Amino acid sequence: MTFDPKTNRFPYPEDTDRHYLIVKKDKGIVFDAEYPYVDRSKAFLRKQNLLRALLRVIVFPLCTIRLGLKIEGRENLKKNRELLSGGVVSVSNHVHMWDYLAITKAICPVRPNVLSWAPDINGEFGTLIRLTGGIPIPETGIPATKAYLKAINKLLTEDHEWLQIYAEGSMWEYYAPVRPFKTGAIRIAIDCDKPVLPMGFSFREPGRIRKTIFRQIATITLRIGEPILPDRTLPINERRKEMTIRCHEAVCRLAGIEPGENIYPPLYDQSKRIDYYTTEYGVGYKGSH
Repeated sequence: MTFDPKTNRFPYPEDTDRHYLIVKKDKGIVFDAEYPYVDRSKAFLRKQNLLRALLRVIVFPLCTIRLGLKIEGRENLKKNRELLSGGVVSVSNHVHMWDYLAITKAICPVRPNVLSWAPDINGEFGTLIRLTGGIPIPETGIPATKAYLKAINKLLTEDHEWLQIYAEGSMWEYYAPVRPFKTGAIRIAIDCDKPVLPMGFSFREPGRIRKTIFRQIATITLRIGEPILPDRTLPINERRKEMTIRCHEAVCRLAGIEPGENIYPPLYDQSKRIDYYTTEYGVGYKGSH
């Protein structure tokens, strides 16, 4: 049975797609139509290659120790290597600041990219996020969005790369239920004619040492699923909705939750947080608005 930390340590917002982390720095970068959403410059690639080497030697072992990380389902990567090598969108729940590093470790030597909250790219860790494949989602209007989508399309259809998208819309640490998915991730996959690979993070109860010395809430398991393809017999809007539901159900199962027992519906519709174990987080609590 999957362990649920049921922690009240974090101020989960009222809206299920909202962020609660406070970004202390703003570099002032403008993510407009001229911004290189996928940077292919030689200087950037040199830095990226160096950082990715450090990831394998230093960061991956630290990530494994820090999270108590276990990875299951790698055989699905091998079995579907040919399909995934043509470009793929992966989706998962977002439960830890380091869970993207867990995904990066799981699919190594493949080098993924990830859609990132723009303030994070402008924040104190923005350079590291960019070098590990972070692509900011612009918030500055239609021309910027068009440039961003063009870069994403090329990444998947011409460069045949891997794109990780957190369809819940934000990170809630150690939150066990899988929150509703927005349809944007599946829209990108369908528009680029790429499969979607579901992954699910679940929790295990930490041992005595982790609890008492490190005060660790839970250890983490990442499970990798089977690729999901669209039902091309459906009209495009229905196809996006139906595939989003299938992906949400798959992530639930990979996270150790039967879809019918998950407390949230699969599709985001201005969804609100459900306080299923505590009343501490209510209107007026820090981060609730």
